[in-house]
Amino acid sequence: MSDGVVPSCAGGSGTRPRVTLYTRPGCGLCDEAEATIREVACAVPLDLVKRNILDDLADYGRYKHDIPVILLGDVEIARHRISAAVLVAALEAARSP
Repeated sequence: MSDGVVPSCAGGSGTRPRVTLYTRPGCGLCDEAEATIREVACAVPLDLVKRNILDDLADYGRYKHDIPVILLGDVEIARHRISAAVLVAALEAARSP
């Protein structure tokens, strides 16, 4: 799995928030987090960026015992688990002035 932006099925125009998922192959919690993010992405436009911690030594050193880690922009919003409600609330808070 390489880094890359996974398009949102919600479409939308303009700048979309970036949700970064730090993951690795074979991580069940990571698969659950990705499914939740994709579910939200069908209702709320966002860009999902998946980062395999095995591809970068710094990422591996930082997150080897804590994946999945989810960031909204540059702000960490969850580790290990995330619910759709938590992600939607974070997205709404990020949009508020």
